Amino acid sequence: MRLDLHEIIEVPGKSVSFDRDIESDNLEFDSVKSYKSPLHARGRIYNEAGILRLTGEAGAVMLCICDRCGSEFESEKVTQLDVIIAEEENEENPELFILEEDGIDLDEVVSTCFILDMETKFLCREDCRGICPGCGVNLNTGTCTCKKQVDPRFAVLEQLLDKD
Repeated sequence: MRLDLHEIIEVPGKSVSFDRDIESDNLEFDSVKSYKSPLHARGRIYNEAGILRLTGEAGAVMLCICDRCGSEFESEKVTQLDVIIAEEENEENPELFILEEDGIDLDEVVSTCFILDMETKFLCREDCRGICPGCGVNLNTGTCTCKKQVDPRFAVLEQLLDKD
């Protein structure tokens, strides 16, 4: 959605609010199976002494797959939004969003911030134990029945221990 900002560009202290759902079509992550709620963004864009600043938050509820154990779990992600909107590109600060004909594509700004804030690893819980590489049992729900494998480099030493 294009948000028209011509009213606030030249008037310091003026602001425009937004509260909308953002399409999640371009928000694909390997560990996100689906979105249980759309990405919702709310906040405002205000003219702060001639600088346009977008603040607010964006959040969604996702159905994820744990990167360690493969279990499905629900996760809520909330991203704080705080970006500057410039009239022209600036090589010194590539993180600026560019004003296009007195407006900005709000979906693009929110989606970009959400993607950049996304976790690199999705875990069902912080202390997820994963799966056993030998038998494949989920170590969060069961115990492994595999015999502990001995490193072949220590096999000779193990034989010495067996004699005693």
